[in-house]
Amino acid sequence: MTGTDTLSDLRVDRDLGWLEFNRRVLAEAEDARTPLLERLKYLAIFTSNLDEFFMKRIAALRVEHERDRDSGQAQLLKSLRTAIVTLVEEQRACLARVLPEIEGHGVRILSWNDLSEGQRAEATDFFTHHVSPALTPQVVDAAHPAPFLSNLSLSWACRVRDPGSDDGVLGRVKVASGLASWFPVREDTRPDQRWFVPMPELIRHHLGHLFSGLQTYDHTLFRITRDAEVDWHGENAGESLRDMVTERVRLRRYEPVVRVELGPGFDSTVRGSLVSLLNLTDEDVYELPGAFDLSALWTLASLDLPDLRDSPWTPTVPAALRDPHRSMFSTIRSSDLLVHHPYERFDASVARFIGEGAADRDVLGLKMTVYRVGDDTPFVHSLVAAAEAGKQVACVIELQARFDETRNLHWADELRQAGAHASFGVLGSKTHAKVALVVRKEGDNLRCYCHIGTGNYHQKTARLYSDLGLFTCDPGITDDVVRLFHYLTGRARTPEFRHLLVAPWNLRDRLLALIEREVEHHRAGRPARLVAKMNQLEDPEMCAALVAASRQGLPIELIVRGFCCLRPGVPGQTETIRVRSIIGRFLEHSRIFHFSNGAADPRDGDFFIGSADWMTRNLSERVEVVVPIRAPALRQRLWDILAVYLDDVRQAWIMSMDGSYQRVTVGGGANIGASDGAHATLMRLTSAPSAIGVTRTRRS
Repeated sequence: MTGTDTLSDLRVDRDLGWLEFNRRVLAEAEDARTPLLERLKYLAIFTSNLDEFFMKRIAALRVEHERDRDSGQAQLLKSLRTAIVTLVEEQRACLARVLPEIEGHGVRILSWNDLSEGQRAEATDFFTHHVSPALTPQVVDAAHPAPFLSNLSLSWACRVRDPGSDDGVLGRVKVASGLASWFPVREDTRPDQRWFVPMPELIRHHLGHLFSGLQTYDHTLFRITRDAEVDWHGENAGESLRDMVTERVRLRRYEPVVRVELGPGFDSTVRGSLVSLLNLTDEDVYELPGAFDLSALWTLASLDLPDLRDSPWTPTVPAALRDPHRSMFSTIRSSDLLVHHPYERFDASVARFIGEGAADRDVLGLKMTVYRVGDDTPFVHSLVAAAEAGKQVACVIELQARFDETRNLHWADELRQAGAHASFGVLGSKTHAKVALVVRKEGDNLRCYCHIGTGNYHQKTARLYSDLGLFTCDPGITDDVVRLFHYLTGRARTPEFRHLLVAPWNLRDRLLALIEREVEHHRAGRPARLVAKMNQLEDPEMCAALVAASRQGLPIELIVRGFCCLRPGVPGQTETIRVRSIIGRFLEHSRIFHFSNGAADPRDGDFFIGSADWMTRNLSERVEVVVPIRAPALRQRLWDILAVYLDDVRQAWIMSMDGSYQRVTVGGGANIGASDGAHATLMRLTSAPSAIGVTRTRRS
C-alpha cells in the first residue's frame, strides 16, 4: 500500500481547502438563482465561518511557526491572508450588488446622511431611551487603564479631547451585544417599506452624547477575534475533568487576539494605537471595504418576506411512525427503521424514541451520548423524568465540545441532581459518537433498542443539517452498543466489537480492510466501487489507501462537503477518484460509506452510516461509531440518496487536480429533478417515499 510519506504531491493543505469551502458558501450568495434574503443569509454564514476559522486555526498555525521557524507555516499564513483578503473583498462586492435588488422590495439600509430631519429626531429619541443606557464610554489615560476587549466584540474607537485642546486620548465604546443589530425607521415610511439604520451607525452619530462636552474625532469602527484554543497547563491528578473544562472556558475569554478588523474610513493613528494595545502586527489587521459586521445580516435574512426566501419546508413524519397508538418499540421489533433529517421529523422519531423510553413502565434504563444538545431539545427533560421515576439513566456528556462546554456542563448538573449518571467519557478522547440505548423488560427477557446516528441530539440543527439515523433491536448491534456504554461509563481494557466500527479501536482498520477488499474484487473482475460521503477528508493513511486503490483502477466517488486534502484525477495516481461537494439550503452532515463488494447491483453492496469523518482526529483521537446497514430496503434507500447527490447538477461542485472547485452545470442528470439540486429533490421524494424506496423491512 502507498506510504503516507509519498503523498506530498497529491495533498491539498487543509486550511487552504477550508477557505475553498467558504468560497463555495459565498458562491451561493452570488448566485442569482438563490432568493434574495437567502443570499444575505449566506453572506452571514460566510462571516461566521471565517470567524471560526480564525478562532480555531490561525492561532494554532502561528504557534507552530513560533515553535519551528522552518515548518513552512510562515508561507502558509501569508497564503491564507492573501486568500482571505480576496474572499472578503468578493463578499463586500456581492453585498453591494444584492442591496439594490432588495431595495426594489422595500428593504433599505440607510446611513445617517440618508435620513430626513424627522427620521433623525426619531433615531435620536430611540438612542436616548433604548441604546445609551446600555453603552459604556471608556478612555485610556493615566486614571483609566486599557479596557478589556471581548471576543468578536464590535466597538468604536476615537480620539477624545477638550474643546480647543490639541491633546486627545483614546476613547472606546463597545456596541453592546444585547442590542438589536438594526434601528427600524418608522417616520416617513409606508407600511410596505422596511428601512433600517445599522446600530453602529446610530452609535457613531451619538458619540458626542456619550462623551458629553468633549470633542470626538478620528472615528474608527473595529472588531477583534481571539484564539479559542486554550494552551492549558493546569491538569493534575486530583483535578476533575469538569473543573478543568470550567477553567478552560473561563480562560478562553483572555486568549490572545488573532485579528482586528477595521471599518472603512479608519484613522491611521487609531489603527496604530489598537495594534500596539493588542500586541498585534500589520499582518493581523484586516481593513474591510464597504459594510462592516455582516453577521448582522441574519436579522434581515429572517424578515417575513416569503417571496424573497426559500419555499417553506415542513419535515414529514416517517411512514412507519404515523400510527400514534403504536409504540416505537413495536415498530422497531418488526423492522429496522432509517430516518433522514431534516426531510423527516426529528421530534417524531428520535425525540419520540427517548420520550417513550422515559415514560414506558417496562423500560429499565436509558443511555445516551451527548456531544451538542440545544436548550430546546426535550431529551434532557425526558432523561430527568426517567431518573426521577427510578429508571437507570446514564448520559455520557462530552464536556470538551468546543463552544458548547457551558451548556453541556449545565445539563450534566441537571441530570446529576435528578439522580442520573452523568459521566464525561474517556480521558484523552472526545466522545463524538451519536448513540442512544433503551433497555426494556419484555416477559422474562431484556430487549435492547438503539438509535445510531450521524448528527447531534439537537433539535435545532436537526432542522438545518442533513443527517441519518438507524433504529434497531438487532442483538448483534445492540450487544455492541451495550459494550460501548459499559466502557464509556466504567473502566475496562480495550473493548471488543463484533459488528460496529468504533474509533479509536477498530474503525480505521476495518475501513482500510474494506477498501483493500474492494480492490481485490476489482482485480478479480468482479463489480467494485467505493462511494463515501463525509464532511472532511484529511487522514494521511486513508488518503494513501485511496491512492493505492485508484492506482489499481478502482472507481472511487467521494462526496466531501468541506475540505478534501487529496487531489483527484492525477494521472497514474488518483485518476479514478472524483470528489464533489454539495452546498445549499441544508448543511450536509451525514456520513455514508458504500462498498459494492462484488455485487452487480449497488443496492446489494455494503452500506455504513455513522459519526466519523476520515480525519485523524475522528479515526484515532475520538470515540466514533459507524454501523452497518443490513436490511435490503434500507440499503436501497441509502443508495437512492447517494444517487441523488451523485446526479446533482444544481448544488454540486467538482474538485480539480489543483484543489479548486468548479460548479457542475446542467447537462446530463439521470435522476428526476437533478437540475433542482439534491435538497429540493430529496424534499420532493420524501413527500412521495415510493419514489425513493421504502423505509422499512421485515426482520427475518
